[in-house]
Amino acid sequence: MAVSVADANFATFALVRSMDYGDVFAGKKKRSVPEVPAEPGLVVEDPGSGYCGAVVKIEYGNVVLEDRHGKHRVFPLSEAGFLVDGKPVTLIKPKVEPTKQRTMSASGSVRVEGHTARTARDSRIWVEGIHDAELVERVWGHDLRVEGVVVEPLHGVDDLPGLVAEFGTAPDRRLGVLVDHLVAGSKESRIVDSVRDDNVLVTGHPYVDIWQAVKPAAVGIRGWPTVPKGRPWKEGVCAALNWGDPLDGWRRVSAGVRDYRDLETPLIGAVERLIDFVTIDSGSPR
Repeated sequence: MAVSVADANFATFALVRSMDYGDVFAGKKKRSVPEVPAEPGLVVEDPGSGYCGAVVKIEYGNVVLEDRHGKHRVFPLSEAGFLVDGKPVTLIKPKVEPTKQRTMSASGSVRVEGHTARTARDSRIWVEGIHDAELVERVWGHDLRVEGVVVEPLHGVDDLPGLVAEFGTAPDRRLGVLVDHLVAGSKESRIVDSVRDDNVLVTGHPYVDIWQAVKPAAVGIRGWPTVPKGRPWKEGVCAALNWGDPLDGWRRVSAGVRDYRDLETPLIGAVERLIDFVTIDSGSPR
């Protein structure tokens, strides 16, 4: 069959159009410009002005730069708006890593999370009674477990020198003793003065009983009542406050103590000194 010249030209044109040259009107592809966090100290250049300086901070969508003379200039953060090592970059606000919230123990120290209690030291802390021991554990229990310190009640300090001798102290076997009502001229102060041992530290508070070292507001009272001389102090307090017997009273006192802020300062200082003393390792306290 004969093919005309017109048909041949159309076929050639159709063949050429079938080839894919892409979008010839799209122009050149835009080069991607890297994003660089504007960390303080990063040296950049503003290509428009030629100003070169180190990043100071980002504020209100602008970056503050400082030149070598210490002068500051503010530039807007724009796409491909700066040069780093001669290459265009887009400065962006640095990511702020969230700070891990530190939790505090009842004593006010930083809580050591995931810590396994260490083996108990040979050193000990002695306190006068069971309520003293429970109160110390309630507030300083975390610290004591971290340091491996055992607190033991003495049920009185009348024979303290003999108990110290029986314990057998040494530089790595220290004793810390917390004494109630440790004031000048008291029976307790005379007993403490008779203990002569560099490996023993005796501290105390001025209160008649450990209950009184708890702030009155913590247990819902205006102040601790005055108990007539000769009457057992706990019994007198419970009678004056209608707290029942001393066991009922202790439940109220113990429940009122949440952390160190519910205790009087002399007791806090006395206990902290004892923990430091018995946890000295190679001359370095905790």
